[in-house]
Amino acid sequence: MDFLTEYRVPIGPGAKTFVDWLTTNFELFFDQLANFLSGVVAVLLFILQTPHALIVVAVVTALSWWLRRSIGITLFTLLGLLLIINQGYWKETTETLALVLAASFVSMAVGIPLGIAAARRPMFYAFMRPVLDLMQTIPTFVYLIPALILFGLGMVPGLIATVIFAIPAPIRLTRLGIISTPPSLVEAAVSFGATPSQVLRKIEIPFAMPQIMAGLTQTIMLSLSMVVIAALVGANGLGVPVLRALNTVNVAKGFEAGLCIVVLAIILDRLFRSSDEGEGA
Repeated sequence: MDFLTEYRVPIGPGAKTFVDWLTTNFELFFDQLANFLSGVVAVLLFILQTPHALIVVAVVTALSWWLRRSIGITLFTLLGLLLIINQGYWKETTETLALVLAASFVSMAVGIPLGIAAARRPMFYAFMRPVLDLMQTIPTFVYLIPALILFGLGMVPGLIATVIFAIPAPIRLTRLGIISTPPSLVEAAVSFGATPSQVLRKIEIPFAMPQIMAGLTQTIMLSLSMVVIAALVGANGLGVPVLRALNTVNVAKGFEAGLCIVVLAIILDRLFRSSDEGEGA
């Protein structure tokens, strides 16, 4: 068996060479991208942290009623947010929420167009599919290393790692929704003179909207699953107390922070899930 290890395929050195090349040739681009993403997170934090916590709770509760028209969901949102304040994790929760919202925005902004392109061009999706598989299956800690090198410590590398992990969901579900559009509807639109862009905007995207919304909720859940890992690279939020509890074997702190993550996940899932999936707190 020794002959198999005499010459190792240079996968690791090749990856290092590629990251070094990116660092050398695209330093300005990554600096500008980091500044932009930091600005997005800073704006979200300003919106969430500047008003009094109870004002934010009132606004989110009103938003939940406006979106869902469900007393159960609205009551759960109110009590869940008040519980987070009561446990003393409001600041960390807003930091996690800012990271999740920013990651979800980037993932959907990039994922929906890529999903549409994949639905329209099967060869493009055939090329993209193994890349998406790699993004979801490779251990997250592996691409945290180049993210740290390219962006440094802080919220940005955590945001980038979260986007890489979460973006396959909106791409795949958007593509699924587009290709599931009944051909008869498309043929009828074309026969009446609709252009490809009109077919996309007025038939395919509305028909695919439940799958697109499912992609959004999946992106939010995947982003929340990354909060502890993002804390390893300096991202603030609920992952920090969880990580500290793990390091000190503090069961109480770990359970409190973990419960806050669960409450936030349920609230976001109920607010953004498609109405076709059903209601309930």
